[in-house]
Amino acid sequence: MEQKVTSPIVKGLIITLILAVLDLIGGFAHLKLETWFKWIPTLVLCAAIIWACISYGSQLNGNTTFGNTFAHGFKTSAVVACILIFYTLLSIYIIFPETRDLAIEQARKQMEEKGNIPEANIDQAIEMTRKFFLPFAIGGTLIGTLLVGAIAALIGAAFTKKNPNAEMENQFK
Repeated sequence: MEQKVTSPIVKGLIITLILAVLDLIGGFAHLKLETWFKWIPTLVLCAAIIWACISYGSQLNGNTTFGNTFAHGFKTSAVVACILIFYTLLSIYIIFPETRDLAIEQARKQMEEKGNIPEANIDQAIEMTRKFFLPFAIGGTLIGTLLVGAIAALIGAAFTKKNPNAEMENQFK
């Protein structure tokens, strides 16, 4: 009897949709640059990948290994990362075009508040940030999503109930 498992693509689409809705709420409510709000998508992503791993294990009735479960969770995070790159471009250029200027303004303010950075260095850092904002945004999305996804997949694989006897039975068939 073949067991039906929800694919990482479907799970990744659902997770990305949730993250996009959170971003839209944060953007329209002007919460996107608030320190506390920046952690919410990370926590949601982590919880969702852990859920994806546990769901995978339960769909297989525990007939899985740590490695297979981790791979499923990481594939799901890779799907999320790929779609989020597209959403990031859409968000920066169409939905919230003011994001870049707001982020650069906030970075300048934070550097000025430190007080020990010369104005020329602040201007140089801001100019570099302005010039490389898009690669930083895409790289941050990709690396951040995959890093959080890998950690969450490890946690999810650890918490997934596995049936060790089933693996031994399969080896002798």
